[in-house]
Amino acid sequence: MSLQEKLDAFKADFEGKAPEQAVEIMRRATAGLIASGQADHALKVGAVAPTFTLSEADDGPVASSDLLARGPLVLSFYRGVWCPYCNIELDALREAWPEIRAAGAQLVLISPQSLANGRKAKRDKQITFPMLSDPKGEVANAFGLRFRLPDDLAALYKSFGVDLPTINEDPSWTLPMPARFVVARDGTIAYAEVSPDYTRRPDPADLLPVLRRLQNSVAA
Repeated sequence: MSLQEKLDAFKADFEGKAPEQAVEIMRRATAGLIASGQADHALKVGAVAPTFTLSEADDGPVASSDLLARGPLVLSFYRGVWCPYCNIELDALREAWPEIRAAGAQLVLISPQSLANGRKAKRDKQITFPMLSDPKGEVANAFGLRFRLPDDLAALYKSFGVDLPTINEDPSWTLPMPARFVVARDGTIAYAEVSPDYTRRPDPADLLPVLRRLQNSVAA
C-alpha cells in the first residue's frame, strides 16, 4: 500500500466510528484552512530556506547549517505524537530513510511538541534520524506553515485528550501544516510540498529524484 492508501484507510475507519458532529468539525476546519489560501503563501521552490538551531529530542542543539554541511536536507514538519496521520507518515519516512541517506541527504523532523514528547515519538516509532522541537512553532512560521486551530476544533481535540498547550508547552493552540522540503546545500529550496489537508501526504519516494539530481550535480 502507498502512504496515501494507508492514510485513506485510516480516515475511512475513523470517520466510520467517530461521532458525526466530530467528523463535521474536522472537515469544516480543513476546508477553512484550504480556503484561506495559506498553503499558497508557504515557501516555494527557489526560495531561501530560513536557518535555525533547534533542540533535538535526545542529542541537544542541532543547527541547519551543520546539517547542510553534510549534504541536502529533508525537512518534514510533524504535528505531534498524538496525530495518527503523522505517525503513519512517520512509518513511511522511517522506511524511506535508508534510500534518503544513500542519496547523500540528511532527514529531520520538526515539531512544536515538547522534547519529552519528541523522545516518546522516537522511542515508540524507533526513529533514528533527528526529531527537533520547534518552540511556539517559530521555524514553522518562518516557512509559512503555522496556523491557529478554530475554537470548535480546539475544543474537540481537548475532548479527545489532545491538549496541545500541554503537549507543546505553548498556550496558543497552533500547529504547522504538514509539509516536506528539500533544501540544497546552498540553502535554496529544491522541493516543497505543503498539505493544508492533514489527511493528504505525498509519498516519500517523491523526494528521491530530487535528491539524486542534487547528488549528481555535486558529483559533476
